[in-house]
Amino acid sequence: MQQIPLPERMRPDSLDKFVGQQHLLGDGMILRKLIEAKTIPSLLFWGAPGIGKTSLARFIAEQMQMPFFQLSAIDSGVKEVRAVIERANAEGKAILFIDEIHRFNKSQQDALLGAVEKGTITLIGATTENPSFEVIAALLSRCQTYILKPLERDDLETLIQRAIAEDEILRELHLKVEETEALLRFSGGDARKLLNVLELVASALSKGGMINNALVEKIVQQKIAIYDKSGEQHYDIISAFIKSIRGSDPNAALYYLARMIEGGEDPKFIARRMLILSSEDIGNANPNALLLATSCFQAVTMIGYPECDLILSQTVIYLATSAKSNASYTAIRAAQAAVKQTGDLPVPLNIRNAPTKLMKQLDYGKDYKYSHSFEGNFMEQELLPEKIKGTKFYDPGNNARENDIRKQLKAWWKEKYGY
Repeated sequence: MQQIPLPERMRPDSLDKFVGQQHLLGDGMILRKLIEAKTIPSLLFWGAPGIGKTSLARFIAEQMQMPFFQLSAIDSGVKEVRAVIERANAEGKAILFIDEIHRFNKSQQDALLGAVEKGTITLIGATTENPSFEVIAALLSRCQTYILKPLERDDLETLIQRAIAEDEILRELHLKVEETEALLRFSGGDARKLLNVLELVASALSKGGMINNALVEKIVQQKIAIYDKSGEQHYDIISAFIKSIRGSDPNAALYYLARMIEGGEDPKFIARRMLILSSEDIGNANPNALLLATSCFQAVTMIGYPECDLILSQTVIYLATSAKSNASYTAIRAAQAAVKQTGDLPVPLNIRNAPTKLMKQLDYGKDYKYSHSFEGNFMEQELLPEKIKGTKFYDPGNNARENDIRKQLKAWWKEKYGY
C-alpha cells in the first residue's frame, strides 16, 4: 500500500493549525468569522503556490459538511465541470474547488455561472494570477476575493517542527533539526515543497538522525528529479526566463521559453510577464518595448498555440537585445515610499482645481502658469507639496534614450533636482 505523502498527512484540521494567513484566519478576522458562522460564499484565493489554498478549501468543505469536488483547470474542461454540477444537483449542494482557475477559458468559466448563481455549487477557485485579468466579470462579481500572503521564515520553520513532532511517521524517528537554511532554500517558500523535501531527507535518516544543510543538499541534489513531476519548477523556469531577458541573453531566454512552450505553459502567462518586464527592466531606455510586449499579449490571446510560439520568440529576442533601465521601477517605488512616510500632503494652491467661486476666492489655482503659454512649452514653478519640494524620484538610467531625457530635465529644472 502506497504511503500518503507528508503534505497530505499534515493538512490542518483546525483553524489554529493553519500556518500563516493570520490577516484572514486570526481571531476576529473576516474569513475566520465566515467559516465559524458557516456562511461561506463563493471564493477566490489568490496567492503563490504552496501557501495553503487547497488546504483551506478542503477545511472549509469539512466545516460546512458539504460534498467536496476538486478539479484542476490544467486537465479539466466544460465536460468535467458539467459532470460535477450534475453530481452537486444530486447531492443538493456541494463545494467545487478549481485549482489554477485562471487557466479556464471564457466558455469553461461560463459553464460555472448558472450553478454558482443558483447556489447549487459554492465555488472556491485558487489562482496564482490576478483574478481581475483572468476571471470573467460575471463570475468575479459573484465571488469574494482574498489575497493569501507568502509564508514567512518563521511560518516555514514552525511547519518543520510541527511535522517532526506531530506526524505519525516522522515523530517515531525522533529527528533533530540543526539547520534549516537548505530546507527553506529548496522549498522557495512553498510549504508543500518544503514538506516533500523534509520527507525525502527523513527517509534517508535513521532514528535520532540530525538534519543539517550539508545533508539536505546532498540528498536533494541526488533526487532532484522527484520535484519535476507535479510542475513545481514552473516558478523556477519563469524566474530564469525573466532574468535571462533582463541579463540581455536572448539564447538563454529562448531556451527557457522553449521549456515553457514544450511544457504547455499558458502563452498569456508568458506574455504578461514580458509586458511587466518591458516597463520594469527596459522602460524609457526603449519605449517601443512596451508597445511590442502589449501587441504580443494581444496576439497570443487571439491566436494561441501552436502559431503564437513565433510571436513569443520575436518578442523575447527584441526585449533581450534592447537597452535596459529600471529607472521607472525605482522611481515609482521611491514615490510610493514618500507617500507612505509623509501621508496626504496638501497640494500647492497654484495647481489645485478651482471649479467654484469660493475656491477661487481662497486662491485655488492662483498664479498657476500654463506651460503652453511660454516659450518651449515650459515655465518653472513649484508642483510638489512644500514639505518635499525638490525631491527627485526619477533618476534616468545610463543609456542613450534616458541620457537625452536627463539633458532635457537639466535644461528645464537647472540644479533643482540635481540632474
